[in-house]
Amino acid sequence: MTSVTERMKEIWDAEAAAFDEQPDHGLRDPSVRAAWSDLLLPLMPVCPASVVDLGCGTGSLAVLLAQAGYAVDGVDLSSRMLAVAEEKAEAAGVSVELREGDAANPPCSPGAYDVVLARHVLWAMPDPAAALGKWVGLLKPGGRLVLVEGRWFTGAGISADECERLARARREDATVTPLNDPALWGAPIKDERYLLVSRR
Repeated sequence: MTSVTERMKEIWDAEAAAFDEQPDHGLRDPSVRAAWSDLLLPLMPVCPASVVDLGCGTGSLAVLLAQAGYAVDGVDLSSRMLAVAEEKAEAAGVSVELREGDAANPPCSPGAYDVVLARHVLWAMPDPAAALGKWVGLLKPGGRLVLVEGRWFTGAGISADECERLARARREDATVTPLNDPALWGAPIKDERYLLVSRR
C-alpha cells in the first residue's frame, strides 16, 4: 500500500465504530431503509444478478441488496468497516462476499458484474476518471453503473455535472436524478446529492 492509501485506511478504520450512527449509513430507521430500498431495487436487473458494492463501508446497501436476492460482493479499504459489514450480513441471514481492497483498483475480476454500485466513493478517489475506468471494466456487457454522489456544503464532493461528464467519457449514456428526499438522509439537506445511472 502507498502511504496515502495506508493513511486513508487508518482514517476509515477510525470511523468504523460510529459510522452507522448517520441515518443513511446504518439504515437503522425503517423509513430510511425503505427509502433506499425504493430507490435502488427498481434500478437492479432481475435476480439473481451480480452486484459489486465498491467502498461498501459497513455493508448496509450490500446487505439490503442481498436480502432482495442479489449476489453481492463488497469491497472496502477498511478492515474494521468490513468486520461490521460481516456481522450485519450474518445478523440478516444473508451471504455477502467481502473483500479488503482499494476501490480505486478493486480486487475483482473484469467483466464479472451486472451492476457496479458506489455510494459517496468516487469523490474521494485520487483520480476519479481512472477509478471510473476500472469500475466500468468490471461490468458485463450491458451492465449498469449506479453511483450515489454529492457535493456538500463543505466544498467536498463532486458535482453532478462533473460526475456525468466522467461517466459519459466511458459510457454511452448517463442519467442524473437529484436525491433531495429527506427520507433518504434522515433529515432535510441543503447540499447537492444525486443518483447517476448508466445502462450502456
